[in-house]
Amino acid sequence: MSELITAELVDLDLSATTKDAAARSLAERMVAAHRVTDLDGFLADVAAREAQMPTGLDGGIGIPHCRSEHVNAPTLAFGRSGAGIDFGAADGPADLIFLIAAPAGADDDHLTILSGLARRLMDPEFTAALRAGTDPRAVAALIRGEKAPEEPEQERVEAGSQEQGRAGTATEAAGGTEAAESVPFRIVAVTSCPTGIAHTYMAAESLAAAGRAEGVEVTVETQGSAGFKKLDPAVVAAADAVIWAHDVEVREKARFRGKPLVDVGVKAGVNRPAELIAEARRKAERGEISTAPDTDEAPGSKDGDGNGSGADHAHFGVRLRTYLMSGVSYMVPFVAAGGLLIALSFAIGGYEIASAKSVADHFVWGEADSWAALLNQIGSAAFGFLVPVLAGYIAYGMADRPALVPGFVGGAIALTVNAGFLGGLVAGLLAGAVVMAVQRVPVHATLRGIMPVLVIPLIASATVGFLMFIVVGKPIASLQNALTDWLNGLSGSNAVILGVVLGLMMCFDMGGPLNKVAYAFAVGGLADPTPGSLKVMAAVMAAGMVPPLAMALATTVRKKLFTKTERENGRAAWVLGASFITEGAIPFAAADPLRVIPSVMAGGAVTGALSMAFGATLRAPHGGVFVVPLIGEPFLYLLAIAAGTLVATALVVLLKGARGTAPEAAEDAGADGSRVPVAA
Repeated sequence: MSELITAELVDLDLSATTKDAAARSLAERMVAAHRVTDLDGFLADVAAREAQMPTGLDGGIGIPHCRSEHVNAPTLAFGRSGAGIDFGAADGPADLIFLIAAPAGADDDHLTILSGLARRLMDPEFTAALRAGTDPRAVAALIRGEKAPEEPEQERVEAGSQEQGRAGTATEAAGGTEAAESVPFRIVAVTSCPTGIAHTYMAAESLAAAGRAEGVEVTVETQGSAGFKKLDPAVVAAADAVIWAHDVEVREKARFRGKPLVDVGVKAGVNRPAELIAEARRKAERGEISTAPDTDEAPGSKDGDGNGSGADHAHFGVRLRTYLMSGVSYMVPFVAAGGLLIALSFAIGGYEIASAKSVADHFVWGEADSWAALLNQIGSAAFGFLVPVLAGYIAYGMADRPALVPGFVGGAIALTVNAGFLGGLVAGLLAGAVVMAVQRVPVHATLRGIMPVLVIPLIASATVGFLMFIVVGKPIASLQNALTDWLNGLSGSNAVILGVVLGLMMCFDMGGPLNKVAYAFAVGGLADPTPGSLKVMAAVMAAGMVPPLAMALATTVRKKLFTKTERENGRAAWVLGASFITEGAIPFAAADPLRVIPSVMAGGAVTGALSMAFGATLRAPHGGVFVVPLIGEPFLYLLAIAAGTLVATALVVLLKGARGTAPEAAEDAGADGSRVPVAA
């Protein structure tokens, strides 16, 4: 731990009042310690991680953390706030803030130590000592720990599994009687979170501690960055129930088949472990057995019956969106690589290069057209995978690896019958549903080994192939053609209205679900580009550039309406906006959503409408201003972006200025760290 935190990385009088300001203050210490190379880039990664799920925990703890290419050494900074800072915990603000910075390729040793810290945060004595500390050196030493090195994660979080019959194996009566003779209730659990650094291990420790308090034997498998050590099969077999506290998919789910299952998000494991244990016991007492936990449902989406239950369980619409976004996320790299290659080929050889002869038969080293044809044909080859990859990974998101084959087969058939992007969506959903249905059929134990690699892919591929060729393929192809004709025929007010809608979607949640849906709609059109789909792609990218550009401009023209931290974020937002990274506006929206979000939505709507009205087109799926030479009507396109940026800037300045007095957030830090108000 000595390499991770020193006294210089401890602030016992953190004066920040918002989570963004707290992260910046602690990150600045990391920069001064030469642990972080790019302050704004690192903070953007922290904000993106925070947008996935708030990092506040019950008990007054905030743990903003991320992996970032701007971190050159695993680092931990600690701040203690007297007033408290809202990190999204249910019980109120946090006074203990840990900023964890991990390099993109952090080694297992450091991540194991960080996971050990996460577990210690569940210890009330440890957090009490942090609150009482007065010397940064002593606090840093406390965090580093004076005890022996942390044990491996599975052994550390077990409540008796390695010492069958010790901790967690008996209940104690009032007054301290001998251990009960009956066998204790046994639970096996899996915890995981998107980054795999903090929540994974805090949930594990919380469940283990609750198990000890309840006299329940809890054994936890942490699927985090510090390693993945599978539970002993004998421990799983002996378990009476299973708890999954996860925000990424549980690996090798089939191990837990036939057990009562409680399936929740990872924060539920941290905040209410006793409730989860009680729910697991109730399910076991009622004999509620999970029939197919090896299917890949959305994290926290179901209980053991496959039915939504409680606030932590997502309804069907959320799960459907998760499936679709899984397919889109795997498809986008193919779109980016293929689209940019094709766009470059057009820039070099013109649009007629698409009809050039195969470079395998005709390639001249010294001819620009040959190189343009080469780029075009490589890009086209990448584009050929779009629909199969989309379908395959939608199916994978629903039912794990057994669904990949029928998903890819269904996607390929969608291309064969000219069902296009919509056909890929349907094929992926069909493949996932068929595999999930097959997995629910009881089979003899001797067949289970060949089910995922032979039986399920065979049956599901045949079923999906039949449905796509005979039943749904042609109707979807007709719908796809109708959509294509509609896009190609868009003109006048219809095109403008579509541009407005796409602009609003791109700017409402700035990288969230609506933004991703609009982007996926545009990217899907690039799989079989038409004039209409190219206009949609242009409008979507233009609108997505507006929020960060508007905030950058607003912090430049009316500095006094923004905090010092926001003004620094504004400088970074110029580059982020120009690069089509809409998330660059998230820190501003998080700090003042009621003023920022409506403003940027209005600007995005203006830009989307103007882009469609101007007939701007775009064949590249990304790149921002760096692909302007590849845009149809580039000057009008830039005008549309400028107009939307000005509208959004004017609105946010007007709304912020209408408060009449300088906001509390618009204070500058004095030289001694005190808050110095700035006149509006």
